Amino acid sequence: MLSQQYIKMLGTGSAMCTRCYNTCFYLKSPQGQLMVDAGGGNGIFKQLYRAGIDFVHIRNLFVTHVHTDHIMGVIWLIRKISPLQHKGKYPGQFTIYCHREVKQALETMCNIMIPAKIMSAMGNTIILREVSDGETIDIDDMRVTFFDIGSEKQLQFGFMAIMPDGKRVVCLGDEPYKPSSEKYVKQSDWLLCEAFCLYRNRDQFRPYEKNHSTVVDAGRLAQELEVKNLLLYHTEDTHLSSRRDNYTAEARTVYSGNIHVPMDLETVML
Repeated sequence: MLSQQYIKMLGTGSAMCTRCYNTCFYLKSPQGQLMVDAGGGNGIFKQLYRAGIDFVHIRNLFVTHVHTDHIMGVIWLIRKISPLQHKGKYPGQFTIYCHREVKQALETMCNIMIPAKIMSAMGNTIILREVSDGETIDIDDMRVTFFDIGSEKQLQFGFMAIMPDGKRVVCLGDEPYKPSSEKYVKQSDWLLCEAFCLYRNRDQFRPYEKNHSTVVDAGRLAQELEVKNLLLYHTEDTHLSSRRDNYTAEARTVYSGNIHVPMDLETVML
């Protein structure tokens, strides 16, 4: 059923958050799934358990970039899934989609950190699938196009997923929008966009020094590019109890579409 299209937010916080998990999520389609990033450590196990997601259902993972709050949890997933494959409790392959820098980083870290017996699965039942800018791949029943977001720090990719019902879901990673991404973002049904803090709190949190955006920046982008639904994530964590209300109110001053400010483990229906 097409109503089975949703996003489960495994984490919504930025790199140094302690009150919520680092930003990563699980995109579900009627006949498939794509997990995006895995946070900064073995806390991903707790998040998946609390989300009710069995490891057997994690078949596809996309890693946006090499920053620790996105890639370190991937090591733990490999450490967990490989033994399950050896025991016959995880039939088939686990595919990790990533650009060249992430692939190199994962290969290096796994060779250093993971026992040889588990590493034997790499390239066999655990696949590091390098993707290029603009490349389109069918992942289950989703058509996914990966693209370079134009990061000013390190290479980072986002993606556009065309869902079975035709909706376009676009993830911009965790850095500000660049015009090179317009063809993916413009008139999209869903835009997942980082918003490090409220615009009025910019002097306190200094998002621009960290190459991040504010809520107003994200809202203006969504309005200009005629986005139907704006989902804000990768935030600071000092105002979690009021984050949804405050972010929604500030985004509403510049954006007329639907605004979503999810908490960790929240499900957003697409």
